[in-house]
Amino acid sequence: MLAVAGVSVVGLFLLFCFIGPLLYSTDQTHTDLTQVNLPPSAAHWLGTDAVGHDQLGRLMYGGQVSLLVGLAAGVLATVIGTLWGAVAGYAGGWVDAVMMRVVDAGIAIPALFILLVVSAITSPGTPGMIVILGLVSWLVPSRLVRAETLTLKNRDYVLTLRATGGTHGRAIRRHILPNSVSTIVVAATFQVADAILLIAYVSYLGLGVQPPQTDWGGMLTAGLTAAYSGRWWLIVPPGLAIILVVCAFNAIGDGLRDAFDVRGRG
Repeated sequence: MLAVAGVSVVGLFLLFCFIGPLLYSTDQTHTDLTQVNLPPSAAHWLGTDAVGHDQLGRLMYGGQVSLLVGLAAGVLATVIGTLWGAVAGYAGGWVDAVMMRVVDAGIAIPALFILLVVSAITSPGTPGMIVILGLVSWLVPSRLVRAETLTLKNRDYVLTLRATGGTHGRAIRRHILPNSVSTIVVAATFQVADAILLIAYVSYLGLGVQPPQTDWGGMLTAGLTAAYSGRWWLIVPPGLAIILVVCAFNAIGDGLRDAFDVRGRG
């Protein structure tokens, strides 16, 4: 049920962010100083911001960036971590030792710190943010996949393939990775949630995607000062969206992990 609820929430947000603008068209490029900081009304369902942008439309477009970056960065991190962990676990010996020392060293440095430093230096756009997030977030998936690989590489079907002349690459492609799908999928859902939180935090500090683009974290930054003046519609919707989406992806991960555990025990 957790996974179903999470998928439902994520699906609704995807429809809201990517289909919503087709049904609720707004101008997010030009300012309108006659429509500044208006409260929610029939004309503007979530009010307007400090430059006259419709908040509901901005929430949709900001969600496109947050979800796109989160999904893409989560997938990229999972792919990198999966390949690294599979090679390390399958190779074993000194190769495994060296590769995992690299992972340990990376984990010792907070990903958020690296992300903030790189973002401050490069001021990346959306593609750059995806790459940076992916490159700082692959460490945990690599450890999970390595642990799975250490178990799988001693299974009879892998040993049989090796005994009949199969290459290491073929063993990883045909047996290690397919039998690690449950671990990989669960890791990916948590990575997406982490990536959405990271991009929101970086944008909140003003180091994420730059205007005229925005994301939910950038909307929080823009509305923080105004919120103290009672203009709650500038901060509550993006904050609530971040909480709901992150919780939804975590629920998907928890639900899938429980489902795979039950199947494994069965």
